[in-house]
Amino acid sequence: MASENQRFLRRWTDKLYGGLNMSWPVVIVYAIATAVVTAVFLIVPIFKNTSFYRMGETFEAWVFFAVIIMANCKKPLESALKTFVFFLISQPLIYLLQVPFSWQGWNLFAYYKYWFIWTLLCLPMAYVGWYIKKRSWLSLLILAPVLFALTSYSIGAFQHTFAHFPRLLITAVFCLAQVLLYLYVFTEKRVQKLLGFLLPLAAVLVILFTRPQVQLSCTNFLPDEPVLTEDAVIEMEESEHYRISVASTGEDSMIYLSADRYGTVPFTIRDGENEYRYTLEVYEDDDGHAQVRITPAE
Repeated sequence: MASENQRFLRRWTDKLYGGLNMSWPVVIVYAIATAVVTAVFLIVPIFKNTSFYRMGETFEAWVFFAVIIMANCKKPLESALKTFVFFLISQPLIYLLQVPFSWQGWNLFAYYKYWFIWTLLCLPMAYVGWYIKKRSWLSLLILAPVLFALTSYSIGAFQHTFAHFPRLLITAVFCLAQVLLYLYVFTEKRVQKLLGFLLPLAAVLVILFTRPQVQLSCTNFLPDEPVLTEDAVIEMEESEHYRISVASTGEDSMIYLSADRYGTVPFTIRDGENEYRYTLEVYEDDDGHAQVRITPAE
């Protein structure tokens, strides 16, 4: 049974990565179809803040689509041109389909610049990417950045899932599945598969354990809107993770704060004879974004 399942998996992967007719009409239809599906995920409210919505924000789904194109081209130049055209059609079409449904209207296309840069980069990347079909150490080297990115996406999504279950569970599993799938399809030796899995995982874990928990800096009004003077000073327990200072005084008094960790810390503003006590809370919301809450201390 195991051998039969393995043969079935190999037949399926051989068909998906090398057995499809990736003609120009197919590439164009493929681009239009993925754009329509992505636009639906971005427009329909039920998909907001889900793994499906991420198709319009991050790369994991588009890596999957692009690898299918590259693996079904016969030459590296063909791979480069067809992948480029795929993105040249799909990405602006996503924005175009959103225009009637967005309060930003045509201003949505201001965000397209980011994706257009990546579309241009597809030419050299897909040219080189075609060589993953060689199923050699070169394939593993070419795949290394992709494996690192997908591993990073997967671990980040799993972290979010544990904190806000079941949000991004599909993203976490999808990215992990891509890593395993590419290693199964495009490498032959067991040592290649192990290195392709373990090295990106180790690199991501090192980064997670060494980088700040959050990188946040912003200016905020105070909740009771005190009018501060130039003499105002801020006192708080010494902390390397939270920094607060007076950003502006007068009628529009604000503070500037920066933080590299989630948590709660009290602080006091002394302004002549006046004293204002507050509590600063830096937290992660349900969408995975760092938020700030300042409340008067009781």
